[in-house]
Amino acid sequence: MPDVLTNEQTLVTLDWASEHLNDKDVRFVEIDVDTQSYDSGHIPGAIGWNWKTQLQDQLRRTIASKEDFEKLLQESGIDEDTTVVVYGDNNNWFAAWAYWLLKYYGHENAKVLDGGRKKWIAEDRELTTDTPDYETTDYTINEVKNEYRAFRDDVKENLEADDFGLVDVRSPEEFKGKIVAPKGVKELSLRAGHIPGASNIPWSTAVNEDGTFKSEEELKAIYEEEGITPDKNIVAYCRIGERSAHTWFVLNELLEYPNVKNYDGSWTEWGNLINAPIER
Repeated sequence: MPDVLTNEQTLVTLDWASEHLNDKDVRFVEIDVDTQSYDSGHIPGAIGWNWKTQLQDQLRRTIASKEDFEKLLQESGIDEDTTVVVYGDNNNWFAAWAYWLLKYYGHENAKVLDGGRKKWIAEDRELTTDTPDYETTDYTINEVKNEYRAFRDDVKENLEADDFGLVDVRSPEEFKGKIVAPKGVKELSLRAGHIPGASNIPWSTAVNEDGTFKSEEELKAIYEEEGITPDKNIVAYCRIGERSAHTWFVLNELLEYPNVKNYDGSWTEWGNLINAPIER
């Protein structure tokens, strides 16, 4: 069995987290698919972000604006020097999305808690229902890293390029067009299938049963066997962008591929576009 992947630049263990719970320059943030999970118990000192109301624009279909995200960081007691450690349920789905947003808006000092909420609870580590109150900061976002985000035209214009790698991280059933979306979700498209040329590598193939990420050796094999190699311009997509942010984290941060973008419009955009090419 290959060694567990450890990369403290971007990924920290539960033991590391336990040792830094009281550090003033470290802020733990929980982001869950189930937005009520935080209130039922969370890591001591952690704040909760709601992906539905705080990480996306409430009027347009897009991510939180620079101004709104800046305000969220300020109200969370985060400044430019704070180490932000994100974690969440469902093997860090939306934690990875929050991490992607932090990086997109130029906050380099960010990490993901390996194993997330699932592993923390499985190991019977301390939880609290207390909500911390941190002093508001004057955080200022000074840059936007557009190289981390793809739009539909970026995908459309590169479909035939030899150096383009497209990763559909949804389930095989979604990829094949047998279902439009996982059961119970609200964001839907009018057509089912996948973008032509995409490799189907479900996001979950990157994690172990306990929610931790697989070893670097295992991760390289998973993607390279499907033609997703570091010499290509890679775009990951899913349904609304959170699962593909998880794969973006693996490729861009853990495997350090040089050119990786997250297409957060994903299938809810592509599957609704007039005359967009679709395969099943």
